[in-house]
Amino acid sequence: MKKRVAVLISGRGSNMSALIEACKDPAYPAEIVAVLSNKPDAAGLEVAKSHGIEAIAVPQKEYASRTAHEEAINAELAHVAPDIICLAGYMRLMSADFVARWEGRMINIHPSLLPLFKGLDSHARVLESGMRVHGCTVHFVTAEMDGGPIIAQAVVPVKAGDTEDTLSARVLIVEHKLYPLALKLVAEGKVRMVEGRIAYSSLTEGDRTALSAF
Repeated sequence: MKKRVAVLISGRGSNMSALIEACKDPAYPAEIVAVLSNKPDAAGLEVAKSHGIEAIAVPQKEYASRTAHEEAINAELAHVAPDIICLAGYMRLMSADFVARWEGRMINIHPSLLPLFKGLDSHARVLESGMRVHGCTVHFVTAEMDGGPIIAQAVVPVKAGDTEDTLSARVLIVEHKLYPLALKLVAEGKVRMVEGRIAYSSLTEGDRTALSAF
């Protein structure tokens, strides 16, 4: 049985779109049952609707506190009953209580090779640092921002003359490949978070090859 996935977004949701495309494969072990956004004008909501996926706006400005907003999100999540939550450009920090409720079942993609360059503006900071490689990371979400155990990473070169735009575009290409792979492994139970660390089980040679392809 396919795992039920809810995706949380704040904008256009390009990684959400990559996950939607991956889920169209009958052999893929997950299905997206809902897309939620803290911003009612997020372009990704219309994209989700165009694919027949339930799209739910839970505008943060309508709630007096982060706690109240998270309670509303959890109410919507209870309705769609996801097995896994994927954050795809969800630009709002979550409370420790919210994270604890979904511990081991919530994953995120971040545009850097964690633990380097946590937080915002990672592309600009990479360029400023003089790094010659950059990339992205899929990780389990914990209370520490961008600090959860790492599921998979992809590396891209930093080229001479790169700008934030050219570098981010290069990273985005591999994000769209890495996130579906990571979700697949989590949905299959081959990657789990156990006592704050990654635990792999029953990886095939194909899985190992896919993980090392980046």
